[in-house]
Amino acid sequence: MTGRDAILESAGRWVFACLAMITLTFPLLITSPPGHAQNSLAQALQQQSEFLPVREAYQLDGAVTAQGNLRLYWQIAEGYYLYQHAFKVSGDTPAISEGLSITFPPAIDKTDEFFGDVSVYYEEADLAVNLAHADSPLTLAITYQGCADAGLCYPPETEHLRVNVATGSVSATEPGSGSPSPTPDGSVASSMTLLLALGLAFLGGLVLNAMPCVFPILSLKVLSFATGDAHEHRRHGLAYLAGVVSSFVLIAGVLISLQSAGRWVGWGFQLQSTGFVIGLAYLFALMGLSLSGLVLFGGRWMNLGAGLATAPGMQGSFFTGVLAVVVASPCTAPFMGSALGYALTQPPLAALAVFASLGVGMAAPMVAISTSNTARRWLPKPGAWMETLKQVMAFPLYLTAVWLLWVAGKQSGVDTMAAAAAGLVMLALGLILLRGGLTARMVGIACVISAVLLGGVRGDPSSSFSKAGREGVVSWSPDALQSLRVQGTPVFVDVTADWCITCLANEQAVLFTDTMTRAFEQAGVTYMVADWTNYDPAIGTFVREHGRNGIPLYVLYAGDLNSAPTILPQLLTTNIVMDALDGVAP
Repeated sequence: MTGRDAILESAGRWVFACLAMITLTFPLLITSPPGHAQNSLAQALQQQSEFLPVREAYQLDGAVTAQGNLRLYWQIAEGYYLYQHAFKVSGDTPAISEGLSITFPPAIDKTDEFFGDVSVYYEEADLAVNLAHADSPLTLAITYQGCADAGLCYPPETEHLRVNVATGSVSATEPGSGSPSPTPDGSVASSMTLLLALGLAFLGGLVLNAMPCVFPILSLKVLSFATGDAHEHRRHGLAYLAGVVSSFVLIAGVLISLQSAGRWVGWGFQLQSTGFVIGLAYLFALMGLSLSGLVLFGGRWMNLGAGLATAPGMQGSFFTGVLAVVVASPCTAPFMGSALGYALTQPPLAALAVFASLGVGMAAPMVAISTSNTARRWLPKPGAWMETLKQVMAFPLYLTAVWLLWVAGKQSGVDTMAAAAAGLVMLALGLILLRGGLTARMVGIACVISAVLLGGVRGDPSSSFSKAGREGVVSWSPDALQSLRVQGTPVFVDVTADWCITCLANEQAVLFTDTMTRAFEQAGVTYMVADWTNYDPAIGTFVREHGRNGIPLYVLYAGDLNSAPTILPQLLTTNIVMDALDGVAP
């Protein structure tokens, strides 16, 4: 290899590393979730010190008046405002909710960049709520939404108040009976400790290695340890560890920054952006083409298959770690939900430690193999068979790309999926032509540009099939859930998304089987689906209220309105669900 080729190779790897790191946060750099006006990540990071957490920007206080009504008073921070149309008050039962009426003070007319012509409140909002049914203590859900003049719009926020007109007391409480919010295992939040969260995150990272998104990439890197200098292998293992951990810490920093800026997001938030999903499909397809030997980036100096999976330099090993985190984003693993949910309720250093533990768990097998002479001796010897293996490993990547295109179609319609598929073809053709002469390279550039444009085509989301359309399955909403619970109907809430692999596996293996359908019917349990394939702040609030920071989330409510819900594990079996249903069966 010439000096020029070596420089180009090194530069190429670092360019791809930078692109991959950008890909982790791309949807928030340039776009917002569909149907919701949101601030960009760049703005959130730059203005983090300016934007207050939502409950600091809008401080709610309540009091019972002499007339027996409820006064709701918000102290609004300077530069922030609340929407008059967004205020909502609901009670324990439909009868109580219907009897509630709000008297609004005069508001300010404003042309808002998010909702157009609206009425808003600055400095303070002082509302009066008529309590038609005040004979006994009430638990009220108070919903409001506001924005900052600087450009950040918060998702709707809900607080719960326990109101006793007889005593004149008003106190903050949790949804339901006022008991502490449950964690994913059904215990109160205080039962989770930092040490336990670190352990669960480590286990979740270990499991990520077996996911179909990650395994093809890592297997080739592992096989490169079969020969060579042991000292160099250890250095490569540590470089890989650095790539994985730094990427997860970056994700943690992004999530913490967004939540500090007033926007709640959870694990896998990138996949709620159709643009990111299509970009990830392109990445998987390109890796597959490279492993198949069909695409060589830059001719001699940048074979993507070798450069990403078996690159000899420290940069290559570091980038393999970065790449592993990028391709792991569609995957969720057991143990991760509770750990990450706990992490993002803690101070920044504790949250970063949990994410770092997730990275250490994911990198642990690679580091162990790179540092253990015994483990390396068990690896098969290199040979011609490795080229065959590379080509075989390309097909899981192709299948993953197809699945991601299907997810994009579910999010934005079949036209989006078709355009993205055409974009993949144009991208592959363009990269092949870039290896030719001047004319071929010009045509190749045009093909690559057309691929990018096709990836931006959006169809009609209404053409997508909804899981709530299945027989016996209803669509989730806060009001629908509350109405069923008030009627004494047991409810099973399935918070899912088409990009969540664990969700899909649970549905096909357990939840959507004929046996389980009959079990729900016999137990009199209504099956509700909260589809988080696209961003929905109401679902995000529901997930957060139940101690999770990602999905899947399975919550089983008994017929008794005052009973605490049961939160099932992320990885389901038929027996787990059956045992839970036995507890609510009539």
